[in-house]
Amino acid sequence: MSAPSREEILQRLREIRHPKSGRSIVELGMVSGIVVRGSNVGFALEIDPSEAEALEPLRRQCEEAVRALPGVTSCTVVLTAERRPAGPGAAPAGPPPGGGGPATARRTRPKIALPGVRSVVAVASGKGGVGKSTTAVNLAYGLEALGWRVGLLDADIYGPSVPRMTGARGRPTSPDGEKLVPVESYGIPMMSVGFLVDEETPMIWRGPMVQGALQQMLGDVLWGELDVLVVDLPPGTGDAQLTMAQQVPLTGAVVVSTPQDIALLDARKAINMFRKVDVPVFGIVENMSYFVCPHCGGRSEIFAHGGARACAERYGVDFLAEIPLDPAIREHADAGRPLAVFAPESPQARAYLDLARNVRDRIEAQLGESGRRPPRIRYL
Repeated sequence: MSAPSREEILQRLREIRHPKSGRSIVELGMVSGIVVRGSNVGFALEIDPSEAEALEPLRRQCEEAVRALPGVTSCTVVLTAERRPAGPGAAPAGPPPGGGGPATARRTRPKIALPGVRSVVAVASGKGGVGKSTTAVNLAYGLEALGWRVGLLDADIYGPSVPRMTGARGRPTSPDGEKLVPVESYGIPMMSVGFLVDEETPMIWRGPMVQGALQQMLGDVLWGELDVLVVDLPPGTGDAQLTMAQQVPLTGAVVVSTPQDIALLDARKAINMFRKVDVPVFGIVENMSYFVCPHCGGRSEIFAHGGARACAERYGVDFLAEIPLDPAIREHADAGRPLAVFAPESPQARAYLDLARNVRDRIEAQLGESGRRPPRIRYL
């Protein structure tokens, strides 16, 4: 059975009325950002943030109505706060992005509950293009190789790359129509918006829509019992990153940078962002630290070298690892074959394994005795 079209979804939503005005939510212009991926549907309702609590039943009503359409197995609706011009019959104007209630971004909102997840580690960067996602994926598989139960959240909404890098296939399922079962790849459960939209589809979403989607990819997923959930944050230090840092119960953060000064400028911003919201910074990873020629064995420091270590010393955080610039890392990522799984004895995989050990030790130190995990027996 084929998935419904955008017009069929809107037609169903035209039957749903705003509880105060009595007018259709489609007529009021509240519906935006409809995304259809196979049998999965997602969209946003733009609301006045002061009505967020009152309109939570409306959000659930929309999910149930669309889920009842033929060909739909799951539907995710988020509430967002957007400025809109005032006019007769228009939905009330809301404040700038950042306010909200259920499924919206409010700085005073309690942390998202993640039952069964012992720790959450964010992998962040002040800017894009420094290898943050590659580091997050290999860190996750490195921790898994150490015997930990690991989950991976691709929070990079605009550039989701985890599905490609891990070779993950399929879509999340929802047996009860409420919670999503994550996709699993090589023993790690993971969630990404890349599972819900086509790889070449641009995500033209406003900030509050992104925040709502991230909150639901965290809180509405059956992660199970995990020692650590690795979160690949979007690059930068904007509102989406700040909201995630405030609302996700982060145990700590890992900042990724390349060695040159221009990248380190933004890495410092990431460190300061986490400090402002009282998230411990475990340390800095210097990615693309050096290149060793596969033919002559000569070492070249293409992007300079040692800048991340010096930054760590200046800001009083740990220097976690030097990751080389190596074709094997790129080849394995492009092929969806994680290094820790397919080339565990390679120098590149060992570098990520050392990073995983350092992060593991800092998680244990942060949690203290009360959060220590019992030994896990692995059968070979």
